[in-house]
Amino acid sequence: MLNGLMVPRYAFLTRGVGYHREKLASFEEALRNAGIAPYNLVRVSSIFPPGCELIDREEGIRMLRPGSIVFCVLSENATNEPGRRVVASVGLALPRDPNLYGYISEHHSFGQTEEEAGEYAEDLAAAMLATTLGLEYDPQRAWDEQIEAYRLSGQIVLSRNCTQSAEGDPRGYWTTVVAGVIFILV
Repeated sequence: MLNGLMVPRYAFLTRGVGYHREKLASFEEALRNAGIAPYNLVRVSSIFPPGCELIDREEGIRMLRPGSIVFCVLSENATNEPGRRVVASVGLALPRDPNLYGYISEHHSFGQTEEEAGEYAEDLAAAMLATTLGLEYDPQRAWDEQIEAYRLSGQIVLSRNCTQSAEGDPRGYWTTVVAGVIFILV
């Protein structure tokens, strides 16, 4: 807590996949695979707090206790169609100035590769951050050209994604994918 406000000090990226006859159970399996099943997850919107440190998943999980209420930005997708590709991705873009907030995007789709979905989520987060920083958004300009201009401006210091894809289970079981940014309040 910072001045009585709940502002996360740490965050980590995670992803997972689960398979089960029941949709809810496949979601639980995906959370287990991502290492976040023992927590009470509360979904929040797309802001990465100023001064929040991005740490690795193992370090972040060590800081949490089972049963904790944990805030997260979570993307999920599921299918029970054999062979159908599902993807869940989060993109992250952070400004050069650590006193400013960054953006997280959620993207979930069917048929995209992990790379395509990850790039899309990352570019979306960078575009949201760029407009907040006052960089021009021109819908007539090519998307790739515009994202490259955002990165070259020097105002966006980090962008990345965390993406999970899977093919639908051949038996018709539910296949669920998750990707998320998990926040830690200390």
